[in-house]
Amino acid sequence: SILRPGEREFSNGDLYSGELKGSLPHGKGKYEWSDGTIYQGDWYEGKISGKGKLVWPSGAKYEGDFSGGYLHGIGTMTSPDGSVYSGAWRMNVRHGLGRKEYCNSDLYDGSWKEGLQEGHGSYSWTNGNRYIGNWKNGKMCGRGVMRWANGDLFDGFWSNGFRHGSGVYKYVDGCLYYGAWSHGLKDGKGVFYPAGSKHPSLKKWCRSLQHDDTGKFVLSRSSSINVEELRSLSTVTPSLSVKTSVSGASKTLSERFRDENLRVSEPPPSDFTCHGPSSKSARSSGSGQREGQDKNRVVYEREYMQGVLIRETITSSVDRSHKIRPPNLPKQVKSRNFMTFLKGEHNYYLMLNLQLGIRYTVGKITPVPRREVRASDFGKKARTMVYFPKDGSNFTPPHKSIDFSWKDYCPMVFRNLRAMFKLDPADYMMSICGDDGLTEICSPGKSGSIFYLSHDDRFVIKTLKKSELEVLLKMLPKYYRHVGDHENTLITKFFGVHRIKLKLGKKVRFVVMGNMFCTELKIHRRYDLKGSTQGRITEKTKIQEKTTLKDLDLAYEFHMDKLLREALFKQIYLDCAFLESLHIIDYSLLLGVHFRAPGQLNDTLEPPNVMSDQESVSSVDVGMAQELSIPPKGLLLVTHEPNSVNTAPGPHIRGSTLRAFSVGEQEVDLILPGTARLRVQLGVNMPAQAHHKLDEDKEESATIELFEVYDVVVYMGIIDILQEYNAKKKVEHKCKSLRYDPMTISVTEPKVYSKRFVNFLHKVFPEET
Repeated sequence: SILRPGEREFSNGDLYSGELKGSLPHGKGKYEWSDGTIYQGDWYEGKISGKGKLVWPSGAKYEGDFSGGYLHGIGTMTSPDGSVYSGAWRMNVRHGLGRKEYCNSDLYDGSWKEGLQEGHGSYSWTNGNRYIGNWKNGKMCGRGVMRWANGDLFDGFWSNGFRHGSGVYKYVDGCLYYGAWSHGLKDGKGVFYPAGSKHPSLKKWCRSLQHDDTGKFVLSRSSSINVEELRSLSTVTPSLSVKTSVSGASKTLSERFRDENLRVSEPPPSDFTCHGPSSKSARSSGSGQREGQDKNRVVYEREYMQGVLIRETITSSVDRSHKIRPPNLPKQVKSRNFMTFLKGEHNYYLMLNLQLGIRYTVGKITPVPRREVRASDFGKKARTMVYFPKDGSNFTPPHKSIDFSWKDYCPMVFRNLRAMFKLDPADYMMSICGDDGLTEICSPGKSGSIFYLSHDDRFVIKTLKKSELEVLLKMLPKYYRHVGDHENTLITKFFGVHRIKLKLGKKVRFVVMGNMFCTELKIHRRYDLKGSTQGRITEKTKIQEKTTLKDLDLAYEFHMDKLLREALFKQIYLDCAFLESLHIIDYSLLLGVHFRAPGQLNDTLEPPNVMSDQESVSSVDVGMAQELSIPPKGLLLVTHEPNSVNTAPGPHIRGSTLRAFSVGEQEVDLILPGTARLRVQLGVNMPAQAHHKLDEDKEESATIELFEVYDVVVYMGIIDILQEYNAKKKVEHKCKSLRYDPMTISVTEPKVYSKRFVNFLHKVFPEET
């Protein structure tokens, strides 16, 4: 058809003037809606496609690329309030690289997703503060650096707009604090270096985020995003499949380009950093030296809880072995050969094979109608084997790993166990086999096992020795009955047992378990408690933020509500009797402790949106430890309301809601003021008071303990239940008994082990007198 100029007026009052192809706008043209919106630019067979300019009655205007009737490509939007966005668009929303200058002159340069900042970007506030790093859903999230107008600088991790995770705070006067934060407040252990003291170099840390240790950013205003450069790099397709013809959709076009649908004049993000930099009082105690000490040689090891300093130790900067390391960045997946894998340098293939196998297992067994397990389901023939060639087969998909064979043990038994534990098959598969993958974590014990954690922290996957696999399969029928009869059992939850056999014959066995520390609360202390004392202490130089401590490291007694304690020990007796009947030893109580800031200091805590570092020894009177009332008021037990808490089964506990004596023997929830309301179950969200035990035999140290009683939330479970008291262990017991007191060594006969274990826990959780 021949292009010809023409005009069309529609019954609703809209008007088009420009080139036509038949009866459709095609080429250059101008469209005026009855509400005053005007588009002038390119058309393609009745669709707005190409370059053009759109002006709204409100004064907002867009100039740039269109496709299929949408703002799609590279363009500039000017909002009625004066804010300007230049960059990439996808179907009417900012998506890709772009630069936005807000009406208050704030400026964001970086990546966008579905209209919000997401990915890497730089934000400059008009007050002089500047952040460069990662974003998610429009808020600072991930690794990033904030530099305040006064010169202070924080380099570390963020979540939901707050400092959250490990990081370094560098003060303008040269003081430096390396530690951990939760929701904007210092929370956990850290080290404070006064100005002038020797501290580890920050160059390696800072280089990984593109700024030097003076805080100068590589990305500056002069390197901000250029629209023409974006356009030259753009790979946006010329049209979308959405067809918007003028003849039948003039109303749809009008609706699509309404101001509110485009969100053209949203406000800038809150300046959640305006109160971030610290005042001099924030570090006055750290730089204020004790008499007779050389300020250039002294550093302070500190521990905070929700912004309150609870402990401080004075050490020498010369003697300290602590070194600042960059945060754990995501591992880069590089090409690896089989020999690299065998050397244990990387476990990439292992993770990938594991995900492929579990996806196959769950996908195959789930459609099978559920039935009661039979004796044959536990037998040696209850195995499923499948070969996974790299190029795929009739039963398996192609993959990027190496060829391997997959063996699934007792699939019907574990399918029923997952159902018993109320795990949804799709959720289970997505947690372990989703795109986010698995994270390898350090082994807390001496077993040499490899541990993986699912991306949502719900599941732990552990490699097994052949002997451990044999014990697990041998005990499985009784384990199945025990966890079925006792919904509150503290024993590890097993969700699947599998084996991978690689092409050259190497076999790796796995068990999938529930993560006992899957919680939104920060676990400040982790303990592995056996009840023995020989070798059950951790070297002080090896203790890190997430180190699992041992029996002799435990410096607290935990006092519980009467009924909560009764429920706890009732189940411990049952579980220990079960393990004793199977001749199992060497098991532990894995205990996680979340500390709450002392209740009397609540008025000194900052509101949740404040990010100050003004917590120091000077803000806490040491004498307050003497005046602390018991119990503190940081936790509150209230009557259970199912609609007010998350009642979804967790990966570790599926049991009933517990009853508390202090609330009229009713089922209870736990309220953490300003944080959460949690359902109280056995081993999960259990409130207690931690009383610090004073060791009179210890020599006077440089550590200052500011408090003796804390509100805590504890998490626990019985782990490592796959060691039988066999001939090898009997010989080990006899040999060690010649050197040490038999009651202090871990290896002993099951009956003695069980009794000693329970007696020790009675001391850890003493009965109120």
